[in-house]
Amino acid sequence: MIQKISLEKDDNKRLYIIYSTMVLIGETDPILGLKYGQSLVEYGKKNKDRIAEFYGISYIGKMYGMIGNFEKGLEKVLEGKKMSEATGNNKLLAISNVFAGHIYKYLADYPKAILFYTATGEAGEKAKYQEALTWSFQNLAECYLAINQIDSALMYAQKDYELCQRIKYFDFISYTLINLGSINGKMRNNAIAIGYFDMAIEECFKTKSLRQLNWALTSKAQYFHSINQIDSSILYAKRAIAAVQSTDFASNSIKPAKLLLDIYRKMNVDSAFKYSELFRITNDSLFNAKAIQQTQLMTFEDEIRQQKVAEEKIKAVQQRKQNIQYALLALGIIIFVILFLALSRRHITNTKVIQFLGVVALLVVFEFLNLLLHPFLERITHHSPLLMLLALVCIAALLVPMHHKLEKWATHKLVDKNKQIRLAVAKKTIEQLEEKK
Repeated sequence: MIQKISLEKDDNKRLYIIYSTMVLIGETDPILGLKYGQSLVEYGKKNKDRIAEFYGISYIGKMYGMIGNFEKGLEKVLEGKKMSEATGNNKLLAISNVFAGHIYKYLADYPKAILFYTATGEAGEKAKYQEALTWSFQNLAECYLAINQIDSALMYAQKDYELCQRIKYFDFISYTLINLGSINGKMRNNAIAIGYFDMAIEECFKTKSLRQLNWALTSKAQYFHSINQIDSSILYAKRAIAAVQSTDFASNSIKPAKLLLDIYRKMNVDSAFKYSELFRITNDSLFNAKAIQQTQLMTFEDEIRQQKVAEEKIKAVQQRKQNIQYALLALGIIIFVILFLALSRRHITNTKVIQFLGVVALLVVFEFLNLLLHPFLERITHHSPLLMLLALVCIAALLVPMHHKLEKWATHKLVDKNKQIRLAVAKKTIEQLEEKK
């Protein structure tokens, strides 16, 4: 992906490459998604590619949200959104808004999520980014369904479905159909609801997405349970569990297992026990998976921290080299001025000027040696403040006598030079007076 975007100059085309490469990673492995996002941020910073950098920041926020770290996720998506606004790229802004909306949806803050999903649609419309409009409609339908505003949910779900059909965009069409099935189920349009659930299941087989298949089967099982068709509810709940058993999405068995447990509690003790065990095992597996993810997350964040420390060290070394050059330059200028004033045959100079410049030169030399020897002193003193102070005092003890000798030499030269200049001026004045007489 990075190789491709490095060759592409158009912002929107780079965005398409990034999005199409990374869109499904979070569905299977959010920790890997975090690493991809960080790599994208590093690439963007190094190559001054703001599109890549800001997308990476927003994407990291989305991955934190999928792991369950909503505080960190919200921090990152809002940071990415703010940066995206500065680019003026509406496609990037649509993506950053939808990622922010996801975090608020996970937090069940539906009014806030609705604001961000609406902003996604507005940015997508400005950029003529039709896929972004489908994300906006789909998630708005889900949010309005969650707060039981069925009319609004139905309107956005229908807009989502119609647009997906028109632009031939079917990556997430099963979620669209699940929304339509759930909405019609709430409206007691039984035949229509079942039809949409069946279409969703068919689309899952086309895309070969086990996660989406589990969601579709679970939604259908919950719908049958809501209309008291218990046998059908049991059938689809079992199929939902079977769809993800022994896969990376095994944790998605929790909802259908809980549904079966609730059903069998009233009917069959043995089956209730069986699904109670399945629910417990799946719940434990989910807890263990979360624990593993948190461990991986801590490792990831430690790697980022170490990387930042290494970058800061490199910057510090570069800054020290630059400061050494500045110190040498300043010392050279001061020494040149002192020599010029001490040896020039035309200017009478006050000795206090030489003394002042000598002190400045001493300070510059001391700072230069401090910069030059600081890493070495840190190593041999093991960062001990007392030992560092003693070392610097020793350096000063060596410099001060040398400074006095050089200052004495310069002052002596200056006095001699001033006498010669005054004597020459006096001779010239006497000659001029004699000529006048």
